[in-house]
Amino acid sequence: MNNFASLSTPRILVTGATGQIGSELTMALRQKYGGSQVIAAGHTTAPDSLLATSGPFEVLDILDTSALSHIIQKYQVDTVYHLVSLLSAKGEKNPDLAWQINLIGLKNVLDAAREYKIKKIFWPSSIAVFGPDTPKMNTSQSTILNPTTMYGLTKVAGELLCQYYFLKYGVDVRSIRYPGIISYKTAPGGGTTDWAVDMFIQALRTRDYTCFVREETTLPMMYMPDAIRAAIQITEAEASTLRHRPSYNLTAVSFSAGELAMAIQQHLPDFTCAYQPDERQMIADSWPQTIDDTFSRNDWGWQPQFNLDMIVRDMLANLSPVEKLSVQTTNTH
Repeated sequence: MNNFASLSTPRILVTGATGQIGSELTMALRQKYGGSQVIAAGHTTAPDSLLATSGPFEVLDILDTSALSHIIQKYQVDTVYHLVSLLSAKGEKNPDLAWQINLIGLKNVLDAAREYKIKKIFWPSSIAVFGPDTPKMNTSQSTILNPTTMYGLTKVAGELLCQYYFLKYGVDVRSIRYPGIISYKTAPGGGTTDWAVDMFIQALRTRDYTCFVREETTLPMMYMPDAIRAAIQITEAEASTLRHRPSYNLTAVSFSAGELAMAIQQHLPDFTCAYQPDERQMIADSWPQTIDDTFSRNDWGWQPQFNLDMIVRDMLANLSPVEKLSVQTTNTH
């Protein structure tokens, strides 16, 4: 018998726990429920010693169904935050791997949920489900989903797969379509919205940045504390309030690359930013500029806390000195 802090509180497995969202979500859940109640699982050994020492840590290949089953049984898991994903830009370089990790990995978790009676699963979708034919402004909850990337394709298929398992098997999956995520604890590493983090880093290091999207490119963004709070909030919501399965629109603030540069210049006047769009520009152009998340606000009380000015102030304060930056694998888009 495992020595859990309490069997009356959730016994949580976080897959992808060494990623950008996973690393911070794991620590937030451990603070809330106790270290022994939250099992972190990553595809490599935890790079952050605190992640490995503050509670259980397991190395897990999400495609290894026997290993996944072993962990669920070993720790008597009843809640899963499934965060494993190959990101948009990296997914375009290796679409076969993106399909395997993003979709087959999700199906493995859903099958395990059926077999072991997992109570709740949180799985993040993304604004990558939208495509060039989706309305760009105030994008609604139910609209055209025709992504042009393998990452986006796997997110659309994942949403449908989650809905199927909910309707057919009663697997309680909660999901939100994350916008770009900004965090000072992890370095950019493979997402189309990475410019929103990298710009801060280079502003402090060199006072100069060359952005890989156009100056006017505008995308929905969210600060990490809001992203973590949203994941926990929807997972802990009463099932009866969640009227829109499988995934909810979610947003906090939208801004362009140029607007972010100007906001940083308010604090670092000598910072300069140039713009040289690369292959990621086409991906960014296919995504909405603003999102309508009315259903999230009405159904489970979503309310973001950070606007652009607050994000800029907090990022610059926490990234300085830059040497404190923890370089990990990211889960932005």
